[in-house]
Amino acid sequence: MVKHLQDTITLHNGVKMPWFGMGVFKVEEGSEIVSTVKTGIKHGYRSVDTASIYENEEGVGKGIKEGLAEAGISREALFVTSKVWNADLGYESTIAAYETSLKKLDLEYLDLYLIHWPVESKYKDAWRALEKLYQDGRVKAIGVSNFQIHHLEHLMKDAEIKPMVNQVEYHPRLTQKELQVYCQAKGIQLEAWSPLMQGQLLDNEILQEIANKHNKTVAQIILRWDLQNEVVTIPKSTKEHRIIENASVFDFELTKEEIEQIDGLNRNHRVGPDPDHFDF
Repeated sequence: MVKHLQDTITLHNGVKMPWFGMGVFKVEEGSEIVSTVKTGIKHGYRSVDTASIYENEEGVGKGIKEGLAEAGISREALFVTSKVWNADLGYESTIAAYETSLKKLDLEYLDLYLIHWPVESKYKDAWRALEKLYQDGRVKAIGVSNFQIHHLEHLMKDAEIKPMVNQVEYHPRLTQKELQVYCQAKGIQLEAWSPLMQGQLLDNEILQEIANKHNKTVAQIILRWDLQNEVVTIPKSTKEHRIIENASVFDFELTKEEIEQIDGLNRNHRVGPDPDHFDF
């Protein structure tokens, strides 16, 4: 059971990844992202998830540097994730994209590097590049994002290394149970992006009722549900009180019945693109 903000899951290659982190999608480059990352580190977050397409890696890097210095902790205490964008998928181009991300983040290595979307006919070459970066010790762990079961099976047919993580859209309206069972069986850790469904679940009556019982917010109930379902979660907020509130989910537990109630909200409803039908 996850008891603390800095508790970790051990990935199949032995690397420890925090169960709880900070997503920074749509956080603006410049002072907003710097301040957000610093605030997260100050309040005990030890995982930051960005991507080249977010166009805020430089600010993330600056926030990390300043945040670590102010907190008096080392780079090794932090788990940093970025992702290669679709336009850069390919063997050489993925390696070049990794170098660019590292440079922008001003880091010597990443803890996790992901293929952002399963672009057909491109992701296998990109995966070979990730394997090379991993084998060369340039990155601690490698994985994918938005991969469905058939993508994972296709990838692993020729892969030397299986992905350590699959980061997907995951929330009470999109529970992806079949995918989760598959990933668990293969030792691939599931990670949730958009865990709060971009705020669309905050007035749900069932969630509100459960929240009232625990004297918590609906957001806290959803994030606790992620953790109890053994899914790594990375909520996004730029407001300090929300950053603190999001992480205040370690002093209560949902009952088995409550988890089943939340699972029952599933409608296979996406707020993001369908990984089988996207055009970017």
